[in-house]
Amino acid sequence: MALPAWLQTLLDEAPTLLDGAWGTQLQQRGLPLGQMPDVWNLSQADRVEEVARAYVEAGSQIILTNTFRANRIALANCAEVDRVREINIAGVEISRRASAGAARVFASIGPSGKLLVTRTITEEQLHDAFAEQAAALAEGGADALVIETMADLKEIELAIDAAKPTGLPLVACMVFDSGKQKDRTMLGVTPERAAEALVNWGADVIGANCGIGIEGYIPIAERFSAVTSKPIWIKANAGIPELVNGETRYNMTADVFASHLGALVAAGVSFVGGCCGTSPEFISTLKARRASMQ
Repeated sequence: MALPAWLQTLLDEAPTLLDGAWGTQLQQRGLPLGQMPDVWNLSQADRVEEVARAYVEAGSQIILTNTFRANRIALANCAEVDRVREINIAGVEISRRASAGAARVFASIGPSGKLLVTRTITEEQLHDAFAEQAAALAEGGADALVIETMADLKEIELAIDAAKPTGLPLVACMVFDSGKQKDRTMLGVTPERAAEALVNWGADVIGANCGIGIEGYIPIAERFSAVTSKPIWIKANAGIPELVNGETRYNMTADVFASHLGALVAAGVSFVGGCCGTSPEFISTLKARRASMQ
């Protein structure tokens, strides 16, 4: 299936700038540690919108939604578990308001938090949960769906299959943080195996997010590019976290993060943004770096 004209335009003008971390930005606005950020779509929509708008103002051409854990399985212990549809629709509407037409809204679908190998969840339960979330995100008006931070090929296959009926463009991302070279998912999936599988299952864009620092995703992007011509999406962490007085900190600066943009583009990456430890400053710095490359 051909890509929508607007998405092809973004690819023609690549690298396209994504947004950065959401969780830490929400915590700076009062989200208690341990609370599901997604439920704030219903109770603190203004604060969620502040995060989305900050990324648009920083230069993000695509922003995500505050729906990473908004599936029935991940929300099982929340009082709002029966408001999955509302949470997801609200998440899209919030990002659409913040974008005000200046950025596209790609709705986030994260993992369930359960592993099939532990037999605490079934494939049918996973598929149903992802289908429910994807349908709500499409109903809310998302431009595309981003299935992200997945470690298990079977789980992301189920998510892709569940999302297909929406007819929206699909980005499928896995998280690489394991193995001697930090080039495997937690369940041992290599970049080559991931790329081939995601393309075969129908992803329009493939990629990786979270897990490791931005420099670690350069060789992974090269390995993606070696086995597929699909567009590549990278949202890396701001380096490797350090534990300081019980608090997780990312010490990479925005300038150092952005200094890797050229290498990522050379590796075939079309979409670049940030994950844990990044902020609107990282996006504005990426924007300046991109301008200097043109």
